[in-house]
Amino acid sequence: MINRLVEKIRKTGAPIVVGLDPMMKFIPEQIKEAAFEEYGETLQGAGEAIWQYNKGIVDAIFDLVPAVKPQIAMYEQFGIEGLIAFQKTVNYCKEKGLVVIGDVKRGDIGSTSEAYAVAHLGKVAVGSRMLPAFDEDFATVNPYLGSDGIRPFLKVCQEEKKGIFILVKTSNPSSGEFQDRLIDGRPLYEIVGEKVAEWGGECMGDEYSYVGAVVGATYPEMGRVLRRLMPKAYILVPGYGAQGGKGADLVHFFNEDGLGAIVNSSRGIIAAYQQEKYAKFGAANYADASRQAVLDMKEDIAQALVGR
Repeated sequence: MINRLVEKIRKTGAPIVVGLDPMMKFIPEQIKEAAFEEYGETLQGAGEAIWQYNKGIVDAIFDLVPAVKPQIAMYEQFGIEGLIAFQKTVNYCKEKGLVVIGDVKRGDIGSTSEAYAVAHLGKVAVGSRMLPAFDEDFATVNPYLGSDGIRPFLKVCQEEKKGIFILVKTSNPSSGEFQDRLIDGRPLYEIVGEKVAEWGGECMGDEYSYVGAVVGATYPEMGRVLRRLMPKAYILVPGYGAQGGKGADLVHFFNEDGLGAIVNSSRGIIAAYQQEKYAKFGAANYADASRQAVLDMKEDIAQALVGR
């Protein structure tokens, strides 16, 4: 799957992943009204509104970007109906030819980790059949339980030719409380980065590993160090746009070949119509606003990479 992701990044010229992180406050009133008219103000109504909202965005951007990243918590808050919307979204994105990164941040050990890996990337035994469940192409994983939590995912990645992105240095302000702590004189995130490179050596694609890393755009200098420590790991970069990251902050995350990183924007794209810059589109044309936000992001990153 990493080979396919790299191929699609080359084809689109857009190292961008759109975060499908729906919140009810982002969904235009006309979509909510239609869903509530059919299902009432219920969890089913909320799930329908989320699904229709996502579908509109995907229809507007699928030809521009290589990948999407639905954040499962935004769906889980609506219970089973939310998970149904999550599954519909994953399936639809794959039908449109998009690579799907499940932002699930799983991290456990033993049979529990195995079950998470199977649920999101593998196949589960049902009688004599092996069936996929959520069936994303990649999943995000928390490494802080050690190799016991990672190896079940590596096994499934090898079997299914899928991938993971391991949390190394996250974009949130308090990430340094743990991730920056010095261990034998070195920050913890560097040690985790070295383990990512080690794990990734067991799961190589043609140019890059199935094992990638999550490193926030809000820490560009740390990105420079981690890029050097993980030369074959694709870096998933959150924090662009709404969290303050911009194209100029991203250059260190890329290798000299212009590859090696994929940058995420969530509400900066899916809720673009609510920004002053894109207000002219209005709620009725929210998906067109999202498309324009993708085009602007693509240009911003391209200019930064040319100028480095």
